[in-house]
Amino acid sequence: MTSPVGFTLVQLRYFLVAAERGSMTAASAELNIAQSAVSTAIHNLEHDLRVQLFIRRRGRGLILTPAGERLQHQARELLARAREVEGEARGSGETLSGPVTVGCFVTLAPFYLPALFSESTSRYPAIEIDVVEAEAEQLLQALHAGRIDFALTYDLGLSADPGTHGETIARFPAYAIVHAGHPLAGRGTVELAELTAEPLVLLDLPYTRDYFRALVADSGTAPDVRYRTQSYETVRSMVANGLGYSVLNQRPATGQTYGGGEVVELELRDGRTPLELKLATVQGVTQTPRARAVMELLREIATRRSPAT
Repeated sequence: MTSPVGFTLVQLRYFLVAAERGSMTAASAELNIAQSAVSTAIHNLEHDLRVQLFIRRRGRGLILTPAGERLQHQARELLARAREVEGEARGSGETLSGPVTVGCFVTLAPFYLPALFSESTSRYPAIEIDVVEAEAEQLLQALHAGRIDFALTYDLGLSADPGTHGETIARFPAYAIVHAGHPLAGRGTVELAELTAEPLVLLDLPYTRDYFRALVADSGTAPDVRYRTQSYETVRSMVANGLGYSVLNQRPATGQTYGGGEVVELELRDGRTPLELKLATVQGVTQTPRARAVMELLREIATRRSPAT
């Protein structure tokens, strides 16, 4: 006979919510149950497992112990598998359904999310996709907190996180943009050094700014960062208005900008290292079938968008 397990799925669920919210009070509010029920469930879980899962400090809430951090990852996977078993037992195993929460690097959203929603609606109408748009560091935090299933992001700070697995699904070389009346607009290709005497309009996001500044610095000149913005489209509009040049990776379908101006793309001849597009997941966590299906859709979309090699 199979040996009985000394804890319940309900205990694991309460533990995960308390770990994410950082307090018993916040967990009880989210779960809509009494705080005493959450506290008792977690106390019994610690007793059954014979480990301390939280450090409880007055005024600082709950802090996971190393054992608690390990259980957090294992519990997410176990509960995800339990939901799959439940679906199959109810006869719904052949139809992918339920929620998938995708983290998306903020500048990638307009290039990938419309196609993702369109194709998911067509192929998997019962899958409910939620999206969290954020910068790289925020996506990593959401990933490890269990707020998203996986993230679509660049390899910006990702490789330095040992708890994260990143799968490269496409590579996008950097290119320069100038306004339509720029003297080099008709060239098609340039050396980056030919532009660096002009002001650089910088896409000013964490990690992203360092990547673009390093590209310019590699040309042997110091970048003259005259304008900064956190908006991809504002970068393009400023360049279209003759305020400088910029360097980007994703390519819109048109050179027209929101402001009505036009930018021209110039290939860089100096062999810049492409930026890798990644699907990021928590190391060792098995994705649900519906999450794997959504990830496969993103692989297909990225392959179509990736420049020919």
